[in-house]
Amino acid sequence: MEVFGIAASLLAMFASFGVLIGLLFGFFGMGGSFLVTPALLVMGYKPDVAVASGLAFVFGTSVIATLKHRDLGQVDYKLGVLMIAGTTAGIEVGRIGLHWLQDAGLADTFVSVAYVALLGGIGLFVTYTALKGDGDGGVSHDEADGEIDPDDIPDIAKKIQSYRIPPMMKLKGGIRVSLWMILGVAFATGLLSGLLGVGGGFIRMPALFYLIGVPVPVAVGTDLFEIVFSGGIGSFLYAMDGAVDLAIVVPLLAGSAFGARLGAAATSLVDEDDIKVYFGIMLLLGAIAVAVRKIGGIIEMPVLDTVALVIIIGAALLVSGAVVVSSIRELRTAESSTTAQTAD
Repeated sequence: MEVFGIAASLLAMFASFGVLIGLLFGFFGMGGSFLVTPALLVMGYKPDVAVASGLAFVFGTSVIATLKHRDLGQVDYKLGVLMIAGTTAGIEVGRIGLHWLQDAGLADTFVSVAYVALLGGIGLFVTYTALKGDGDGGVSHDEADGEIDPDDIPDIAKKIQSYRIPPMMKLKGGIRVSLWMILGVAFATGLLSGLLGVGGGFIRMPALFYLIGVPVPVAVGTDLFEIVFSGGIGSFLYAMDGAVDLAIVVPLLAGSAFGARLGAAATSLVDEDDIKVYFGIMLLLGAIAVAVRKIGGIIEMPVLDTVALVIIIGAALLVSGAVVVSSIRELRTAESSTTAQTAD
């Protein structure tokens, strides 16, 4: 049986994959293209179709997840607009730099090494600070609309907030940061995105928390708000070239519509430090997968491409499973507390 010109079993697989990626996307605010695109490449789709369909999927999923985070009050629109302006400029400069590296014949090696170093470095940093539990990053999502305790803000963010260069911007949680500091952080993350050719969600989300100091769930929601625009523009440009395959995108979106809302809702249940630990593990495994794929290209072993994909999908399954289990545990704890209070 075929639907949209492809087998029903393949549609079901895409829909299931969409649920998995949507859950991670809604929970972390990371683009799903780093999972979708390599999967489509290994399945034999042309590179432009894989990239274009991945972007179109990310755009649709980001809209769904952003709406859920908006319902939870976890999107700072003012910060999001400023970050979009800064990252856009940074991406353009990064794109120019990447072209220069390509002309010099250094682009492939630079991007691969930088990508692994960045994923691994951010993953180690986020996981270490979360496990250390010394107060560097315990801002609660319950405080997003109130005043945040200064002791809960990361030290780097405190330093950035201390530069009182007008105009000062007030963000969610009563945080005050110089407009120029926000634009500087945005430009830096955009520059990295432009150089590495990635959406940058794995860079922006921790940057919003560790450098600007907003609560983690708000960092996730605001990052998703940004991806709505970046993913929308990218998928539109590719669609104009006819590279977007709706037979891939539609079932992926159908599955992710459920997964993204579940993931977004989980950010209001799961402990802040747990979110950061899961995020760090996801990045570390992603770095290993990229390194394995690069090594496979150097020693001409195509099988390592499949191994890299298995690592990425395995990481997604592992982390999404942990998110679901943590959410269920928190719900049961809340129900037990409510029952105990009722009994009293």
